Amino acid sequence: MSNPAEFTDLPPTHLAIDQVTQWFETGHGRVQALDRVSLQVASGEFVCLLGPSGCGKSTLLNLIAGLEMPSAGTLMAGGQPIRAPSRERMMMFQESALFPWLDVLSNVMFGLKHKPGLTSAERREVAEYYLKLVGLEKFMYAYIHELSGGMKQRVALARALAPNPRVLLMDEPFAALDALTREQLYGDLQRIWLQRKVTIVFVTHNVREAACLGDRVLLFSSHPGRIREEFQIKLPRPRDINSVPLAAYATDIMSALKGHLSQEEAGT
Repeated sequence: MSNPAEFTDLPPTHLAIDQVTQWFETGHGRVQALDRVSLQVASGEFVCLLGPSGCGKSTLLNLIAGLEMPSAGTLMAGGQPIRAPSRERMMMFQESALFPWLDVLSNVMFGLKHKPGLTSAERREVAEYYLKLVGLEKFMYAYIHELSGGMKQRVALARALAPNPRVLLMDEPFAALDALTREQLYGDLQRIWLQRKVTIVFVTHNVREAACLGDRVLLFSSHPGRIREEFQIKLPRPRDINSVPLAAYATDIMSALKGHLSQEEAGT
């Protein structure tokens, strides 16, 4: 099968986030989730956002997706302001959120229903291509209840990739899976990213996961979210999460993360 991206192929997108602050109104008053976050993500780069729960990582992902608007600051994708959701920026969540009444193929095709310029046959070809890419071509007629947790996340990944987005936003997509399944998916995701070169922003609180997947790892403060430190992960791909060089990076990142949290607790 030919690469269906030929139908609508687009270059990856550069992201520019400038002085973004986010407040929320709650029953207990105003809460600040992000504080003057600035970040540049190069086209085709894989960036991991790492920090404790509640530090605003997912909030920033929602802003990049266009699901929320910032209280202050600007977000740009490909030189254009982000003002609403777009098929060029697809989101993948911790839960697969698949339709149980549809089979695997139909779930992936669903996201292509309103994509202009594709015939029904082309939509099917695109869906089959991405199911093959994630190793599920033999399960395209299976229903969701027949799949394991890892297989469901592979379907969700295929569905997110099928519209050929420029940016893939991933919010702890492997957190609920067992260690062996996660390790397999780390290899799959790296292979697909190397092939497609989509820009990825990946949220996690798992230090080794961040070091395994990211070109860069950005450490967030606990609350409100600020970028405290950046690590460049200069290891060849594909990476093995159990390798000694990766463990050394993970140790350095964990040490820095603990140091920042200690400073915050001390009020410094």
